Amino acid sequence: MTSSSYSSSRPQSPPNVVSIAGIDPSGGAGVFADIKTFSALGAYGCGVVAALTAQNTRGVTGVHTPPVEFLRQQIDTLFADVTLHACKIGMLGNAGIVATVADRLSNWQAANIVLDPVMTAKSGDILLESDAIAALREALFPLALIITPNLPEAGVLLGERMPETLREMRRAAERLREMLPTTSERWVLLKGGHLPGSESTDLLFDGERMIELPARRIDTPNTHGTGCTLSSAIAALLPQGQSGSPNLVEAAVRAARDYLHRAIADAGLLAVGHGHGPVHHFHGLNR
Repeated sequence: MTSSSYSSSRPQSPPNVVSIAGIDPSGGAGVFADIKTFSALGAYGCGVVAALTAQNTRGVTGVHTPPVEFLRQQIDTLFADVTLHACKIGMLGNAGIVATVADRLSNWQAANIVLDPVMTAKSGDILLESDAIAALREALFPLALIITPNLPEAGVLLGERMPETLREMRRAAERLREMLPTTSERWVLLKGGHLPGSESTDLLFDGERMIELPARRIDTPNTHGTGCTLSSAIAALLPQGQSGSPNLVEAAVRAARDYLHRAIADAGLLAVGHGHGPVHHFHGLNR
């Protein structure tokens, strides 16, 4: 299924989708990348700034987090006025921000929460303080419809080394699903991009079905912000699916992966920085 076929059931007005994440000045990751993704996939993008970074395609040189009271004010002011149909959560930085985001999203009964547990930048720089890991599991996991960790993040969340084989990925996906509520539909998308090979296989698991999602690996250095882009694509597509469909999340994930694959394939058309360049969020305009 492609992103274009998935969006054939869009409502007349675009859904409003918010990113609660950090700012990457180079535009490859974080809120800026999320809003580009929302726009490319037919959603209206909003943003709440949970962190500021001094960052380019080569690395992160500084991180600043806003006072939690101002973060609370951002969320409350937005939700008081705008009906949000989905919420993507990315870089949060520390335990206080995690707790504040969880408290306000619970208060506003936010729908279709896609949680990308961002811990490091593509360069390897740390973006989440170690004391925030438990807060992430305890406060935000219960609210998320789907979590989208990569393999290193899965290892941290589980308190063990990262999965190194597809078999270990399956077990990790099962254990991550056990951290989510069992009384309602919840999903784990475990991303396998860190495994070697010509294919990159993700696992999508809802507690019963383990769906393998393979894709051809593209040889390119331009992969900055792939995790942000994938999770925001899922958030943009979820409200545009057929309400009540038993395959709504699966369809959104498949369409989001298709969008990201094309964005990576066309990343070479951009000339941004001298490190890990961004993916091409608006690749559809070039086709």
